[in-house]
Amino acid sequence: MRDAHRRRPGRTRGTLPDRAGSAPDRAHEGRVMKIGIIGAGNIGGNLTRRLTALGHDVSVANSRGPETLTALAEETGATPVHATEAARDAELVVVTIPLKNVPDLPDDVLAGAAEGFVLLDTNNYYPRERDGRIDAIEDGGLTESRWTEKQLGHPVVKAFNGTYAQDILDRPRPAGDPERIALPVAGDDGAAKDTVRALIDELGFDTVDAGGIDDSWRQQPDTPVYGLRAGVEAVTKALAEASPERPAAFRG
Repeated sequence: MRDAHRRRPGRTRGTLPDRAGSAPDRAHEGRVMKIGIIGAGNIGGNLTRRLTALGHDVSVANSRGPETLTALAEETGATPVHATEAARDAELVVVTIPLKNVPDLPDDVLAGAAEGFVLLDTNNYYPRERDGRIDAIEDGGLTESRWTEKQLGHPVVKAFNGTYAQDILDRPRPAGDPERIALPVAGDDGAAKDTVRALIDELGFDTVDAGGIDDSWRQQPDTPVYGLRAGVEAVTKALAEASPERPAAFRG
């Protein structure tokens, strides 16, 4: 989520899957991972900074080529690569580019990723100010991340879409800290979701299981949880209060 976007309160109460507050599997915590990040904007850049600082092996790509990432590489130690190389041997691939650009990624953008790799989607649909109208989302009933999943041909886990980019740098807290922020995480594959939740825990944030990708409308723009800086209890409540109706301001 870019810092310019602000949350608007939700309107209609819904129900949340019982698994929403479950704890992540800790099996991946503390292990060095090979991570590819496609997109070096606000979210992608700050994830690169934090993940390299934690010791992970990060490759990062943008649409302009690795030569434009020299400063980020020198700052972080990440490896700048072309988009088609970001996923090579990666256990986790992060796609964090404007939604409208997802179909323009090369067909082989995920080629060479490690077996069983996890694909993390941080994107949002902003039809009026950036992405234009996407009929499959507007008329076909697809959530933003289900649409992204179909474009890329691999299951996704959705997280960080409602997180202020600067918070990734400024708001990590140790486990148990009363000011620790919780982030919603949606995905259909429990093991993949556990991998993402354990990594977010390592980054210094709690998580709340927001259900499957078809449930991920609960964390889309203009829902109560979008941009919410709060703990597990408040995030769980905000997810439950979301409405499946896409607000007018976020329709094309």
